[in-house]
Amino acid sequence: MTERKKPEADLRKYYTVFLELGLLLTLIIFIIAFKVDITSLAPDEYVVDEQEVVEMEEIIPTEQIETPPPPPRPPVPVEVPNDEIIDDVDINIDAEMDFGGSMDMPPPPEEDEEEEEDFFVVVEDMPELIGGLASIQNEIRYPEMARRAGIEGRVYVQFIVNEQGQVEDPQVIRGIGGGADEEALRAVKQAEFKPGMQRGRPVRVQYSLPVVFRLQN
Repeated sequence: MTERKKPEADLRKYYTVFLELGLLLTLIIFIIAFKVDITSLAPDEYVVDEQEVVEMEEIIPTEQIETPPPPPRPPVPVEVPNDEIIDDVDINIDAEMDFGGSMDMPPPPEEDEEEEEDFFVVVEDMPELIGGLASIQNEIRYPEMARRAGIEGRVYVQFIVNEQGQVEDPQVIRGIGGGADEEALRAVKQAEFKPGMQRGRPVRVQYSLPVVFRLQN
């Protein structure tokens, strides 16, 4: 009878071969594992662009200074040929001149003759009012307009006392209005004076006096 081989004997025979093959495969797998990057890729990082900040700068307008235009250049003198021929003028020296005759001369300018004042301001004996100021005040009639307005005061009148002691050209030099000025002139015109004397003879003298207007209570 032939001896039958046991399957366990065959497996033990190839046990070493299988072990070496397993170790070799394991080694290859480890080598491949170390060489290949099996780490998962990191997710894409999204980079957010920062928004650009625009800074507004205040623009200061610049003032334009207008410079005046330069003055025009003076014209350059240009020499012009003078083709004009001036004729000689003959002067007749032998002309007859009448040295003995009268020569017409322009009349002399008329001088403005200032009118000399025909009165005195100060004399040796000044005029005297006959009857005094009372003689003028008694002639005063208080104007109704001045009475209603309550106007009071002094009216100064200037005039000329002539050689006969009469009043000429009376003028109000300071008045109060309300008809009082006209009444003062009327009263002064009726006044009579003793004329002023200069070197023993009567002369015209400038004179002034006040006329009083006062309301009676």
